[in-house]
Amino acid sequence: MSENNKALLKRWFEEVWNKGRADAVEEMFAADGIAHGLSDDAGNPLRGPEGFKEFHTKFRTAFPDMRVTIEDMIAEGDKVAARCSVRGRHSGDSLGFAATYARVEFSGITIIRVKDGKIVEGWNNFDFMKMNRQLGVL
Repeated sequence: MSENNKALLKRWFEEVWNKGRADAVEEMFAADGIAHGLSDDAGNPLRGPEGFKEFHTKFRTAFPDMRVTIEDMIAEGDKVAARCSVRGRHSGDSLGFAATYARVEFSGITIIRVKDGKIVEGWNNFDFMKMNRQLGVL
């Protein structure tokens, strides 16, 4: 089970983020899935594929060349943890301010819980403060 779950997370980052395939979200994120740590309101996580796709569109529009690299991955039971690095150029206006064309590089950790071959819950902690500093908004 752990190897299948690791393969799912690798596929998630490759298809959803690196290739920008929003349609792949529904293939891998459960209808009742929850993603913590990605919304502006910590008490209001992203819910379901549609809620996640809103965030995905906003972020991929801001960074169309985004590349997520998994640096380390550990799996046990129904959970997988990955330490990632993220790189890209801010060339879209979707973050609420004009594109800066600045290059960003930041890191993060995600932990997912898998059920029936889909992500049902995710906990995300990415260094968006570092990203915003690189964009000159902090």
